[in-house]
Order: sequence, then structure tokens, then C-alpha cells
Amino acid sequence: MTPLMIAALGLLMVATAFLSGLFGMAGGLILIGVLLSLMPLPSAMVLHAITQMASNGWRALLWRSHIRWRPVAIYLIGCTAALAAWSITRYVPDKPMALLLLGVTPFMARLTPSNLRPDPESIWQGTFYGSICMGLMLMTGVSGPLMDTFFLGGKFDRRGIVATKATCQVASHFVKLIYFGGIIDQAATLDPVLAGVAVAASMTGTTLARRILEAMTDLQFRTWAGRLITTVAGYYIIYGSWLMLARSDALAY
Repeated sequence: MTPLMIAALGLLMVATAFLSGLFGMAGGLILIGVLLSLMPLPSAMVLHAITQMASNGWRALLWRSHIRWRPVAIYLIGCTAALAAWSITRYVPDKPMALLLLGVTPFMARLTPSNLRPDPESIWQGTFYGSICMGLMLMTGVSGPLMDTFFLGGKFDRRGIVATKATCQVASHFVKLIYFGGIIDQAATLDPVLAGVAVAASMTGTTLARRILEAMTDLQFRTWAGRLITTVAGYYIIYGSWLMLARSDALAY
């Protein structure tokens, strides 16, 4: 990439890390869509993993006193099971399918019946959500929308949601880095300069969001997070559908 492109990506990473630092979500969903449009899927996944590990790791450190460790431990059991299963198939989706899955996931999560609302403290639910979220992570690069639904279903305040989800995300993105950086057949490599910019930008954006999150109420947090995810998800459904239709038309001719 050119220096100008690296600088532009750095600014984008600051902005998306700021969003994630504010709502604990949405930033990674936006970033992976941009990266998928700029580079091959495995490379996009590796860069996104490094960026999100830095962003979520720094966020978890800033809010470490609010981390709920029991849900984290349960979630990691599901992640481990999913990695074992996906390492056998080594499946890598194409870009249109990845974008469609990115957009559909939030709406699927909202269709959960009210009597089946997630409980982050449940061993069985945590393991189930951990395995499904990790599967989505390896197909689309993110599992945020579904993970958001999981943690929003609990009795955590906004700080507990942000801190606990960030800790789970560090592990998820680390697994994704291993998968796309070494396990799959077309394993990706990454420019170390771009990786360094990604880490610095992610930590900067996360730090800038801290004071605003402190000033928000829990109601404001949940309301704006829901609106933001709906908007971004709708865009990815439209974009992914357009890419699929364009590919179908090209094959027809």
C-alpha cells in the first residue's frame, strides 16, 4: 500500500476504534467491510484481527475492574470447540457471502424469542454463543452483532458490557489471526508498518472514547448502539446483494 493509503486507513482505524470504545461494538463491523473492499479476504482478516486485538485489549485494560470473568471463561470454551471444527474444513467464504452474513447476523439475533433471551452467566448458553460467534468470526471477520445480543441480555451495566465483551473479543480475534495467518491453505502475510499503524490507531481511538462513555447513561448507550448496528447491517446487506447480482450477471454473459 502507498503511504497515503496507509495514512487513510490509520484515520479510519482511529474512528472505528472510537466507535467500539464508545459502544463496545460497531467499529469492527465497519472496518472489516472497508478492508474486504480493499484487499483479499485472508489479508483483510489478518489486519482486522491485529487491529481488533489492540483495540479490545486496550479497552479491556482501561475497564479491567468491570470485567465479568465467569462469562469470559465460559465463552472461551465455545471458541475452542469452534476452532477445532473449522480447522478440519478450512472453509473461506467469498466477499459477497461474507458481507451478506455481516448484514444478516444482527437481524437474526433480534429474532430470538423473548423467553430465550441470552444469559451470559449460563454455562450452556455461553458455550453455545461462544462456538457460534467464533464460527461467524471465521466466516465474516466479526461476531459483534450476535455477541452484543448475548451481553445486552444480561444484567451488566454499560461498563460491564464493554469490558467483558472486549476481553472475549481479544481471544476471538487471536483465534482468527491463527486461522487466517497459518491454518488455511492461502494463509495471509501483512506489512509490519501497516500492522504498527493499526495497533497505534486502535489504542488512540479507544482512549478518546473513554470520557464520553463515562458521561453516557445506560439507556443512551443501548439506544444508540442498536441504531448504529441496524444502519451498518442494512448497508452490508445491500452491498453484498449487489456484489452477488453483479457476479451472477457476469457469469450469465
